[in-house]
Amino acid sequence: MSPDLPATLDDAEQAEAQFARGWRLVATDLDGTVIPRERPMSRRTLDAFAACQREGIPVVPVTGRPPRWVTPLAGEAGLRGQVVCANGAVVFDLDSGQVVRQHSMPVEVLREVSQRLRAALPGIGFALESIVGFRREEAYATRFDGGLEQRVGDFEDLLVDVPPVVKILAKRPGTPSDEMLATALETVGDLVNATHSNAADSLIEIMRLGVSKASTLAEVAAERGAPQEAVVAFGDMPNDLEMLRWAGRSYAMADGHPDAVAAADATAPACDDDGVAQVLERLLSHRPG
Repeated sequence: MSPDLPATLDDAEQAEAQFARGWRLVATDLDGTVIPRERPMSRRTLDAFAACQREGIPVVPVTGRPPRWVTPLAGEAGLRGQVVCANGAVVFDLDSGQVVRQHSMPVEVLREVSQRLRAALPGIGFALESIVGFRREEAYATRFDGGLEQRVGDFEDLLVDVPPVVKILAKRPGTPSDEMLATALETVGDLVNATHSNAADSLIEIMRLGVSKASTLAEVAAERGAPQEAVVAFGDMPNDLEMLRWAGRSYAMADGHPDAVAAADATAPACDDDGVAQVLERLLSHRPG
């Protein structure tokens, strides 16, 4: 144990306290991590974010959401700077209101992915997400962006004059997301990066090969002057796995997906219990005075 740390700390507490001394950046997933289902972020979480920023530690949301779903939340949380969206496919700058980076997929990859997955998962429906909106097949039923679709039609129709696509969404009602993901990894894992963010939605999310929350967070952190070992990350689902493994210290939510819990360095209390805020409060308490 470091002579500067209290002798009463156990090994896990010592590791956390030691990390806090060089800690430079917070990277956090949103839904299921700091945003409980059907409720807004808590006051305790908002206060913890504000306390980090007063200490000069930026908070970077790293989410599967597109920019249009992030901006209102960031305003509520008082966050500024860059947000990693679409599982790493997009970086959006909150201050300028502009996309500063995107990783799109070639049309031939979109077509090949759809053909392979349709053969492996009959009845699957697709949507294509771009910076300027999304397009979907009839078989892809939407719950959130109804009425905002740029186009609804057959897959080939969606590809006509399509803007750069940063994410493919695929649904197959009745098939668990974990099962869909396992099939996708086997079927198209050589073409793209597939993941999911909700085990109950029968939905998978597909990005350009090599693109993940971790790959883009690494770029954003470097631009902020925060080395990998000084980044703390929080997440709860398979789309957080790469980020949890990459960060200098990582926490999975206690009520998160088992794969996320296995990937993280430690477990935070559940989202409903303000788990991220609890950890941030502890980390702040270990900062040199």
